[in-house]
Order: sequence, then structure tokens, then C-alpha cells
Amino acid sequence: MSYNNARSIGNIGENAVCDFLVRNGYEIIKRNFTIRGGEIDIIAMKGDVVAFVEVKTRKPNSLEDGESAITYRKKSLIVKTAEAYVHKFGRDDDMYRFDVAIVTCDRGVIKKIKYYAGAFDASK
Repeated sequence: MSYNNARSIGNIGENAVCDFLVRNGYEIIKRNFTIRGGEIDIIAMKGDVVAFVEVKTRKPNSLEDGESAITYRKKSLIVKTAEAYVHKFGRDDDMYRFDVAIVTCDRGVIKKIKYYAGAFDASK
């Protein structure tokens, strides 16, 4: 497997975050929920909380850290996509949260996961 292209590295990071979430009591509802102009990497649920999770996977010593990649525009697209998901699948008693997972991956091996629950809100 190539560990050099962005999609391969992204998939490794998303898989690791799914495993992390499941170990912490979440159920994975959907992966890569996409609408025109937006995508949410992972939608997970624990109790009545639905977490929309953005995953950023980086190699060690990358020029841009994962946190810096969560720009105002990126947040806006995630919120827009989450609103479409809630409109289509949401339940009245669910609570919603926007989380960010920053994964460090070196040649296919996960070195670290930093998980930010409630990293931002719908006000963007």
C-alpha cells in the first residue's frame, strides 16, 4: 500500500479515528457523508449525541498542522453538510456536536490521535 498519496493517508487516519470512537462507546453511523460542496468524514453517535467528525491526517513534521487546516471556510462547509444530514436523517431528541480529530501517521503507522470534542459550533 502506498503511504504517500493523500487519500491513502486520509483513509488510514479515518479508520484509526473510527476505531478510537468505537473503543470510546460511539457507534459509527456514516462515513464520508457527501452533498454537493461538502463532506463529513465520520458521523458517530453516543447516547443522544451525534458527532460530526472532521479528520485531518498528517505525516510527522508536515508543513501545515491539522488544526490549521480547519479554516472558517472548511467549518462552513461542514456545518452546511451537517444541516443537510440533520434535515434528512435527524431526530428531534438528538443533540449535535462538531468534533475534530488530528491524526499523526508515519508510513502507515498511527503515532498519535488528538481528539477535540466540540471543536467548533454551528455559528462557524
